[in-house]
Amino acid sequence: MKRSILDISDLQDIIPQLNNEWGAKLLKHLIKICRVDDINALYGRHCDLRGADFVNAIIDDLDITCRIDNEEVLDHLPEGSFVTISNHPFGALDGVIIIKQIASRRPDYKVMVNWILGYIKAMSDNFIAVDPYSNPDHRIVSLNGIREALMQVKNGHPLGFFPAGAVSRLKWSLKIEDREWQPNIIRLIQQIKKPVIPVYFHGHNSLLYNLLGLISWQLRAMRLPAEVFKKEHKTIHLTVGNIISPETQAQYRTTEELGAFLRQETDKLRKVK
Repeated sequence: MKRSILDISDLQDIIPQLNNEWGAKLLKHLIKICRVDDINALYGRHCDLRGADFVNAIIDDLDITCRIDNEEVLDHLPEGSFVTISNHPFGALDGVIIIKQIASRRPDYKVMVNWILGYIKAMSDNFIAVDPYSNPDHRIVSLNGIREALMQVKNGHPLGFFPAGAVSRLKWSLKIEDREWQPNIIRLIQQIKKPVIPVYFHGHNSLLYNLLGLISWQLRAMRLPAEVFKKEHKTIHLTVGNIISPETQAQYRTTEELGAFLRQETDKLRKVK
């Protein structure tokens, strides 16, 4: 089994312009500068584990602490299928942490994630990966991803979404916020008709990460491993909202209305300090 997340050939798939001899030499330097080699080493130490065991080992190795407000909701999860929705400020750690918190209680939990988390094969049992290395400004959810999500719920298992579909970004207002939540994800939630649990991650990636995004989404993606290590020895704060019943969701008849409501219910959790 491959004991690294990203190697040079993977990075050349992500950045086709570097798929040549000169590009390979440049990537050898970028791998060190962006700490891809360190994230590969971290992964290699624990990749024999799976699911919640793997993510717990990663979080412990990084000495990251999780502070959770309203954790009692997680201690009394609904039976059968339910849905979690979360903002997406980190791009990697938020996916790891939501698996840690939910899959440790419900090992059958899966999250729909974008291409970068799909490279973490030790977490594949808990991932539904979509849109491989695509520009986050042109996000799509593949038909296979939708089918797998529907089957996950039909079989009585919980399912998680990052409805923005890509990492939060710097807006022209100089605020770092989630992108527009994808209507196709909201339609999927409408179709599922299951209890929804909002989870808000406090914080964001560095200014450098966000400035790189103004130049190239590939450069920003290369920076993600370094962003993981910036959280080393720190506390990640998340707030869990109260369960939103299918009956409450049904009051919002259009995709736009439900999407606005679900995002509002998630965003208002940021006020918890």
